[in-house]
Amino acid sequence: MSFSSRVKDELSRQFSPARHCQIAEIAAIISMCGRLKYEKETGISLKIHTENVAVARKYFTLLKKTFNIDTDVAIRRNVYLKKSRTYVITIQNESDVVNVVKAVKLMDESGTLPGNHVMVSNMIIANSCCKRAFIRGAFLAAGSISDPEKFYHYEIVCSSQEKAEQIKQVIYSFHIDAKIVVRKKYFVVYIKEGSQIVDILNVMEAPKALMELENVRILKEMRNSVNRQVNCETANINKTVSAAVKQIEDIKYISDTMGLGNLPENLEEIARVRLDNPEAPLKELGTYLQNPVGKSGVNHRLRKLSKIAEELRGNKEEKL
Repeated sequence: MSFSSRVKDELSRQFSPARHCQIAEIAAIISMCGRLKYEKETGISLKIHTENVAVARKYFTLLKKTFNIDTDVAIRRNVYLKKSRTYVITIQNESDVVNVVKAVKLMDESGTLPGNHVMVSNMIIANSCCKRAFIRGAFLAAGSISDPEKFYHYEIVCSSQEKAEQIKQVIYSFHIDAKIVVRKKYFVVYIKEGSQIVDILNVMEAPKALMELENVRILKEMRNSVNRQVNCETANINKTVSAAVKQIEDIKYISDTMGLGNLPENLEEIARVRLDNPEAPLKELGTYLQNPVGKSGVNHRLRKLSKIAEELRGNKEEKL
């Protein structure tokens, strides 16, 4: 089971005790994946589609708990994709459909039934608890979340820009900065920041998924921290080794051209100490001197040797 499916499975078992929150969640579900259909023989029916069995169970239970109405559940299989199943929850009784649509305020005052791209009334999501239920319903109906082991991505796919803007604003009321992108004919509300995805899981009341994601984030941060430290240490070692190799080359060149005995006493001493200890760091080299000096003192003398070697090389080129 994917991480997204596990999140939806957990949310499908989360029921708000307050009826107004249940109505807010149903309103989001109907707005995102509900379809009103009119037939001469049976009248108006309301169909809600999902490909997730846990989500279908949630729809069925929510409608039963909130309105005490009977619904039909059908399973459709895509003939081209053998593993693809669609669960359809249908309210057949026209009076039940009208009661549901009125309760979720998707019907206007004149009694006109809404189209399939209707917005959820802000009256339904006035309370903070109802906003949580609304986001949960929208995510169950049209959302997904990536495996945090790979990357961080949370999204809800909307059929219209107005719906996307509404969901974005409701999410923003919890101080979470969602964005909208157009993907083909859809408008996608998405969050990419790991910490904000943790926050939205908390808003939707999915504590198990939240802890799982937090554990992955902690491990990732630890790995990244260790990698940065290793890379930093490796770079420092490479830098130290390269500097030591250059210092030894300069000292050997001086020895071959003018001889180390012709150097000032302090430079001759550090030159011989470096040749005897090619892998030692500067601080350690300073302790080997007759009159020990610190790291900066050793570095100063080695720079002088490097300058002398460069001058000797320059003089040789001029003679040539």
